[in-house]
Amino acid sequence: MAPPGGFSALAARHSERARVDAYRAPSFLNGMIAPGQKLDPSLPLSIVREGAEEKTTLGQLLRRRTILSVYMKNNTPGCDRQMDSLAAAAAAFGRAGYDVVAVSRDSCGSHLRYAAKKKLSYTLVSDPDDALARATDSLVEKSMYGRTYTGPARSAYVLEPDGTVLAVVEKVDTKDHAAQLRAVLKGL
Repeated sequence: MAPPGGFSALAARHSERARVDAYRAPSFLNGMIAPGQKLDPSLPLSIVREGAEEKTTLGQLLRRRTILSVYMKNNTPGCDRQMDSLAAAAAAFGRAGYDVVAVSRDSCGSHLRYAAKKKLSYTLVSDPDDALARATDSLVEKSMYGRTYTGPARSAYVLEPDGTVLAVVEKVDTKDHAAQLRAVLKGL
């Protein structure tokens, strides 16, 4: 028996519920760092910025308010959509006063090739040991092809230059990540 309004209406309600869940208040977060908490500025990072590999710290990376977007792996369909959405909006975020930084487990070498291929203007962080995921309490159990493993949640954070968390997007919409972030920034 079909639900009231049919299956397409049910799918639309489910999609809207997922969109709302991404913006829930801190009390609904599943253990992730919450707005008002602070990340350690001394956290060491390996990054790719402006076509070069660098060693830095989180504190040195955060020069102004920053959008930190976590994705799984370079050159995969969902992550490519997420990064393309960010790339299309990076200049607008910059004009609004925000730097954009994306984080994955990929090496800096992989990030160099990926940034060149995708023409990314924002910084990429190599986090093979999940240091940022541990710092944001966003390591989650995942399952793929019957194998269970732990990895970083596909999430995003808006940070002050001192590392204070302003907002958390617990579940990234890979297809329209930029619109999701614009909605979060509008609420700040």
